Amino acid sequence: QVQFVESGGGLVQPGGSLRLSCEASGFVLKYHHVGWFRQAPGKEREGLSAISRSEDTTYYADSVKGRFTISRDNAKNTVYLQMNSLKPEDTALYFCATIPGDDLAAMIPNYDWWGQGTQVTVSS
Repeated sequence: QVQFVESGGGLVQPGGSLRLSCEASGFVLKYHHVGWFRQAPGKEREGLSAISRSEDTTYYADSVKGRFTISRDNAKNTVYLQMNSLKPEDTALYFCATIPGDDLAAMIPNYDWWGQGTQVTVSS
């Protein structure tokens, strides 16, 4: 069964940090570009960051540039999102997905392979 399992979310104060993990099962992640996305209540899904299968290219949305860092460990079939300097507006459900195309900045996911997501809440 092909699936992603996201973890690492939680409640954090503004200015704090979290590290999200996205573990793939049922397929070999190293053959795919991967992206992180989020969706807050009442808002559209937002593409945040992506990393190429070869790890030589990354993309960050302006909203997270300089604060978030994407990385991957292909041996563990896992992609990470290190989130620093968190703001209340970062509160959302965070997902990962493969990106079938080569234009990472387009942030177009494979909609068939969404995980359940992990909730991030930034509040004092």
